[in-house]
Amino acid sequence: MTRDAARPAPRLTSPTFSPLYRQIKDFLIRSLEEGEWRPGDAIPSEGELAVRFNVSQGTVRKAIDEMAAENLLVRRQGKGTFVATHSDPRSFYRFLRLVPDDGDATHAVSDPFYCETIGASPEVASVLGLAVGDKVVLVKRLLRFSGEPVVFDQIYLLADLFSGLTLERLRGGERSLYSLFETEFGVRMIHAEEHLRAVGADAQSAGMMGVQLGEPLLLVERTAYTYGNKPVEWRRGLYSTRHHYYRNDLG
Repeated sequence: MTRDAARPAPRLTSPTFSPLYRQIKDFLIRSLEEGEWRPGDAIPSEGELAVRFNVSQGTVRKAIDEMAAENLLVRRQGKGTFVATHSDPRSFYRFLRLVPDDGDATHAVSDPFYCETIGASPEVASVLGLAVGDKVVLVKRLLRFSGEPVVFDQIYLLADLFSGLTLERLRGGERSLYSLFETEFGVRMIHAEEHLRAVGADAQSAGMMGVQLGEPLLLVERTAYTYGNKPVEWRRGLYSTRHHYYRNDLG
């Protein structure tokens, strides 16, 4: 069978092909992962990066635009581009989507009360890519809004990344847990995946949160990832929606 000479031959593309700006993005992410630029640091200008990678400034700009959209970098008008940080107050509610019914944002206060190293259960091991029995750090805490306990978190962390984490360190200061993990352990949460479902309060959560046994709660199971799409945290959060609702912006 002969090919119709008038029909162009199909183009063969390599399965490993990546647009040039994506390759630059990968180089930049690798630099972040290796600590060349720390959270809060300014990165070189687009012109300097274009010279470094021997590409056009437009290619660098496209890579940075995508990283800014993914909250890896932050552009500041007239100042430059900076590595995103959890210490920025504007990032506090990036992963916490609970809003009071009246719409007025109130400062959440973290109240950790448990921190121990334990063996990973089959469920925890599966989520974090571990073997059953591998060491994880379990943190339990209440999150209070205006003094009211609204969230009861059970947080599982990779023990090898959080060696030395203690209850005293968790209680030190007003910063968020993600800010603590970033500044003291060098672990930055890049993105997270959540699963939500309605459950009834059990005896433990009812006592912790001051709700009735069986009262509806929102269970939010979150897996948080650092650079390289590596899962480093799994948390099960029980949310009281008596006076709050969960908000997610789509689009």
